[in-house]
Amino acid sequence: MAETVPLDKLIRQSTGKGEVTPVASAKTEARAASHAARQARTELRRAARERRRFERGEVRRFTRRSRNLRVTIGVVLGLVVVLVAVLAVAVYSPILALRTIEITGAKQLDTEELLSAVDDQVGTPLALVDFDRITRQLGSFPLIRSYVTETIPPSTLVIHVVEREAVGMVKDGSNWAIVDPAGVVLSTASKKDSDLPEIKVSGGKTDSDAFAEAAAVLLALPDDLRKKVVSISASTEDDVTFTMTGSASQKVVWGNADNSEFKARVLAILVKKNRKVEGLTYNVASPDTAYVNP
Repeated sequence: MAETVPLDKLIRQSTGKGEVTPVASAKTEARAASHAARQARTELRRAARERRRFERGEVRRFTRRSRNLRVTIGVVLGLVVVLVAVLAVAVYSPILALRTIEITGAKQLDTEELLSAVDDQVGTPLALVDFDRITRQLGSFPLIRSYVTETIPPSTLVIHVVEREAVGMVKDGSNWAIVDPAGVVLSTASKKDSDLPEIKVSGGKTDSDAFAEAAAVLLALPDDLRKKVVSISASTEDDVTFTMTGSASQKVVWGNADNSEFKARVLAILVKKNRKVEGLTYNVASPDTAYVNP
């Protein structure tokens, strides 16, 4: 017959030293292992769901970004098309065609003559006006030193003209050539203009250094002195001299065009003190030591 063992002996066994060692139930361990396995499967399923949720979110985000990019590209292309259409209308539309040309700054030149030279541009769309052609047309007028154009929509072109100014006259055979400081011949005359000085340079060459120095001296003189100059001469660029008239005929030795503003101030002082003395010579070639010869 089998021996019946008390429950407490199955749970506790004496070690012989008064200590007790716990003994785990096989059924309890099995249940614990089964529970752990279920928890692990649950965690795996949860992780799988989270991964699928994340992947779906990434797909939606990428799709949304692509959709936004397509919308942006569509809007930009639409704006480009509209801009091209507007430019085409601006360039070719008769609404913006040139109808009026205005000339400003012309004093010596005939405004009507200038308008007649460029009026073949009327009717051309503003964006297609041929400015190179205008340059060639206005280039036939020696008195024009420079010009600036201004387009005023919808149909006006303004040409601002800067004229050359005569600085003196050069003897040309039996005639006189009226020239500007650059030596450009503005016109010719059969007799000398008393309001302009004669410029005497070797061979009458207006493209020489001597002419450039003489013109620079005339430009440096104050108006009241320049109006008194009858003639100015230079055989080289360093020996500019001129004759003045007024209360008395007087001569000025200028030298070259260096320090012309200072020389002009010194000369103005000397002339103020001696303007009525006939035949004086003012030497301002070295303005720091300027002197007067009787």
